[in-house]
Amino acid sequence: MSVTTIDLDDDALAKAMRFSGGATKKDVVNEALREYAERHERAARRARHMEAAKEWDYEGWQQLHDAEKRETE
Repeated sequence: MSVTTIDLDDDALAKAMRFSGGATKKDVVNEALREYAERHERAARRARHMEAAKEWDYEGWQQLHDAEKRETE
């Protein structure tokens, strides 16, 4: 943990405290930072997934899948 002095939007902080049920400003700010980071990590994972999806070949996968099924029959 680090100690940092920052100016906060009092109205936004009050709303966040009501919604989160956080007991302290510190709890609410830390939770907000975690949620922010997690949201951006999820967005980055989705972006990587969508980029990879551009290279998917359904027909090729279906042929491979069908061939593997025939081998196990």
